[in-house]
Amino acid sequence: MTCFFVSDLHGHEDRYIKLFGKIAGERPEALFLGGDIMPSALTAGRSHDVGHRDFINDFLVPEFMKLYKQLGSDYPRIFLILGNDDGRFVEAAVYDAAVRGVWEYVHDRKVSFGRYDVYGYAYVPPTPFQLKDWERYDVSRYVDPGCVSPEEGYMSVPVTTYERKYATITKDLARLADDNNLEKAIFLFHSPPYKSKLDRAELDGKMIDHVPVDVHVGSMAIKKFIATGQPLVSLHGHVHESTRLTGAWMDKIGRTVALSAAHDGPELSLIRFDPESPADAQRELI
Repeated sequence: MTCFFVSDLHGHEDRYIKLFGKIAGERPEALFLGGDIMPSALTAGRSHDVGHRDFINDFLVPEFMKLYKQLGSDYPRIFLILGNDDGRFVEAAVYDAAVRGVWEYVHDRKVSFGRYDVYGYAYVPPTPFQLKDWERYDVSRYVDPGCVSPEEGYMSVPVTTYERKYATITKDLARLADDNNLEKAIFLFHSPPYKSKLDRAELDGKMIDHVPVDVHVGSMAIKKFIATGQPLVSLHGHVHESTRLTGAWMDKIGRTVALSAAHDGPELSLIRFDPESPADAQRELI
C-alpha cells in the first residue's frame, strides 16, 4: 500500500500541481494533508470581503474533482486537517467539500482505513503569532517566552471563554483516543512532538527578557501521547526548518515512526510510506 503525505503547502499552487501530477501518475491508496493548506492567514481578517478569493472552492475543489474524473475508482482516500496558519473560517468550505466526497475532514475524528484507524488533530501549542484558531495550551496554561496565549490572540471563529482558558492538547488527545488500542493507528497531527528531530526551530541564541528561547517548539502533550499510546505512525508538519537544522524528517518514539513533511525550501516535500513498513518511508523534494 502506497500512501502520500504532504503538509504546509500554504496555498502555493505550483506545489499542489506537482502533487496532483504525482497522484495521477502513481495512484496512491491515500493522501494525508497535514494542515496549513491555505494562503497566508493574514487573509483571515478579509474573509468577508467580496474580492477575497475562495482558495478552497476556486482552486482546491476543482483540481481534486479533475483528479476524481481522471482516476475514477483509483481516486485515493484523502484525509485532511487544517493548521495554525489556516483561518478556521474556511472550515465550513472544508466540510462542504467533504460532504461532496472530495476529501475526509478528520480533525478530532477517527475513521477506518482498511485494517488501520486514522485520527486527525490540528491544534498546536501557543506560538508567537496572533491567529489562535488552531492553538491550545499544551499540558498546562504555561506559555513559552515570546509566545502569545490563546486567550490574547485573534480568532476568526468565536469559541467559549472556557475553551480558550482551559482546553489543553493533553485533554483533547485523551478524549480522542478514548483508551483505544493504537497498534494500527495513523495519527495526522499538525504539530510535531516536543524535543524530537522534527520540532527544531531556528531560534538559537534568541532571548526574551533575558530568558533563552527554547529551540524545540513541538508539543509536550503529543510527545507524551505518542510515547504512551505507541501508534503505528504519526505524521507532522508545522516547523518548516527542522529538517534542514537536524538533517532528519523521520524519528522513532518507541515503536512509533514519526514523519514530517514540513519543508522551508521552494520544493514540494512528498513523503511516501506504506503502513505495513513505515520505517521504509521515502522523502522526495519535487
